[in-house]
Amino acid sequence: MKATFNRAIVLATATLALSFSASAHRAWLLPSSTVLSSEEAYVTVDGAISNTLFHPDHVAMSMNNLTIMSPQGNNVEALNMAKGKYRTTFDVKLDQEGTYKLASASAGLRAFWRDEDGNRKMWPGRGQPFDATKFDAEVPKDASELRVIQSARRVETFVTLGAPSNKVFAPTNVGLELVPVTHPNDLFAQETATFSLLIDGEPAAGAQIEVVRGGMRYRNDQQLIAVKSDSSGKFTVTWPEAGMYFVEISYEDDKASAPASVRSASYSATLEVLPL
Repeated sequence: MKATFNRAIVLATATLALSFSASAHRAWLLPSSTVLSSEEAYVTVDGAISNTLFHPDHVAMSMNNLTIMSPQGNNVEALNMAKGKYRTTFDVKLDQEGTYKLASASAGLRAFWRDEDGNRKMWPGRGQPFDATKFDAEVPKDASELRVIQSARRVETFVTLGAPSNKVFAPTNVGLELVPVTHPNDLFAQETATFSLLIDGEPAAGAQIEVVRGGMRYRNDQQLIAVKSDSSGKFTVTWPEAGMYFVEISYEDDKASAPASVRSASYSATLEVLPL
């Protein structure tokens, strides 16, 4: 079912997960491990917005919108949170068997126009929080070249203790979401994984997907894998070798809820591919 503007407001009561100034960089969550087998375990997670994948070199990622979901669907507290200049770190205690989802998600409106002098304006301003109650007062409805965008962003990673589970993959039906066919903690080099994409709960056909293996700092070629989702929102990836991978997905259409005329969404995830 198509998400309404009011549902987007509920999700975005705080600031957007990424500032507009950071949109040219990649935001990622990197767990120290993705598959664990002990009865009780911890993972340490780095979060950053960087030019080079998994090498913090730009700014630390804000965790204002971070949620950690347990295999049973409960919220889990992030422990020992610390924010430095280039990265944020925290620990997660895994005390339930199954798959955990770590996510930073936000949704809201963006507006662009020109004032009477021809200067380009945007709302919210750079680094400013989204506040739906201010939209009518601060965005002129008769402005020149007015463009209102319904925007959603989501950054995720997954960690499994013991046997994998699937409860955390239940969609929220807001923004662009990944619904795995192949479990994201069951990926192996040279094998093909299948995933499904939803936009506001409906199949996201024609989404642009880019997959890049970590370690870019140590090679000249990004070795980017580019694919597109089919009419049912599905896409496949064959992993060339083991390692940490970054999956980045973008989507745009004209099926926005008023007052927006454009619906734009992005999704990214860090996935670990293991050797056979």
